Amino acid sequence: MKRIVPACLIALCCVFMVSAQQTYKDKQSYKDWPKLASKLDDDFFRTEEALRIGDNVLLYQQTTGGWPKNIFIPAELTKKERQEALAQKDDVNESTIDNKATTTEITYLSRLYNATGIEKYKEAAIQGIRYLFEAQYDNGGWPQFYPRSKGYYTHITYNDDAMTNVLKLLRDISKNKEPYAYLPEDIRRQAKQSLDKGVDCILKTQVRQNGKLTVWCAQHDEHTLAPAKARAYELPSLSGQESDDIVLFLMSLSKPSPEIIASVEAAVAWFKQVQIDGLKRETFTNADGKKDYRMVPCENNEDCSPLWARFYTLEDNRPFFCDRDGVKRYDLSEIGYERRNGYSWYNDGGLKVFKKYEQWKKKIPRPENSL
Repeated sequence: MKRIVPACLIALCCVFMVSAQQTYKDKQSYKDWPKLASKLDDDFFRTEEALRIGDNVLLYQQTTGGWPKNIFIPAELTKKERQEALAQKDDVNESTIDNKATTTEITYLSRLYNATGIEKYKEAAIQGIRYLFEAQYDNGGWPQFYPRSKGYYTHITYNDDAMTNVLKLLRDISKNKEPYAYLPEDIRRQAKQSLDKGVDCILKTQVRQNGKLTVWCAQHDEHTLAPAKARAYELPSLSGQESDDIVLFLMSLSKPSPEIIASVEAAVAWFKQVQIDGLKRETFTNADGKKDYRMVPCENNEDCSPLWARFYTLEDNRPFFCDRDGVKRYDLSEIGYERRNGYSWYNDGGLKVFKKYEQWKKKIPRPENSL
C-alpha cells in the first residue's frame, strides 16, 4: 500500500531542505527555527511530527518559564542530547527574548494546543507568558536576558527587535486574537497592563536631540533610560535598524494616544531627515581573494533606493561604523573585514515605515504642525 505523506510535511521539508541528506530534522542554524515556525500552516499542528517538535519545545523550556536561544529546536535528538537538555533546565541565566526566543515557543505551543487540546502545551505556553510578565521592569522595559544580573544583557533591549517582539505578542493576547483566544481572562488582562507599560517605556526612551524627538538606541540603560553601550561595536547611538520596527509597532496600536501620535510623527520625520540617497552596495574580491563589499555612489540616472545606516551619532545624525576596538569611524571601509561582513551596517527599513505611515496617517487624527 502506498504511503501518503501529508502536504504540510512535504512543504516543510522542501522549505528547509539543505541537501539531499539534510532536512529540517537535522541540526541547523538556531535562527532557522523562528523562520520555520512562522511558515507552518494549521494542518501541520495536527500531525505526529508537530507533537514531536512540541515535546522538544517543552524539553528546552527552563524553570523560569522562558527559553534559551542558539538551539534549533526541531532537530531529532539523541538520548544523550535529551539528557543534556534536561540538565540545563536550571541554567536560568540562558532564558532570553533575543532572536525571537520565548515568543516563538509560546506561539508554537499555543497553535499546538488549539489543534490538539493537550493540556501540557497550554500550561507551558502560559508559563512562558508569565515569564515575560516577571521579566518586565517596573519602567516597562525588558532586558535581553532574565534573570541575568550583570552585563549589557540587563539593558532595555530593542536590538534585533527583542522588546517589540514581546509587545506584539502581548498586543495580540490582549486583543484575544488567535492563536491566543484560549487564554484565561486574567492572562489577557495582565497582558494589556504589561503592554501599556511597555508602550510607556518606548515613549520615555525616545531620544531627544536639541529638545526634539528623534528615534531610539538599540539598548537603553534600565535605570536612567539613556542610550547605552552593548558590545564593543554597539555604541550609544540613534538606531536606523531597530527604530523602524518600533515605529511600525506603534502604528499598529488601535486608538493611539496623542503621545503615541507625536512619537510616530517625530520618528518618521527623523527617518526622512537622515535617509541616504545615491549610494549602493557593490561586491568585489579583495586583495586576499575574499568576497567583500563596499558602498559606492550610484551612477547617473541609476535607480537607487534610499538607505539608512545602522548607527547615527546622538549629537548630529552622522552615520558611523565601529570595529571590535570600539572606535567610531565614518566610512565603512575603515573597519576590518570581519566586522564589515559580519554585521548589518545599512538597511532599507525606512521604506516600510514610509509605506505604513501613508496608510496610518489617513486614519489617525494628527496634531498641529505635523508632517
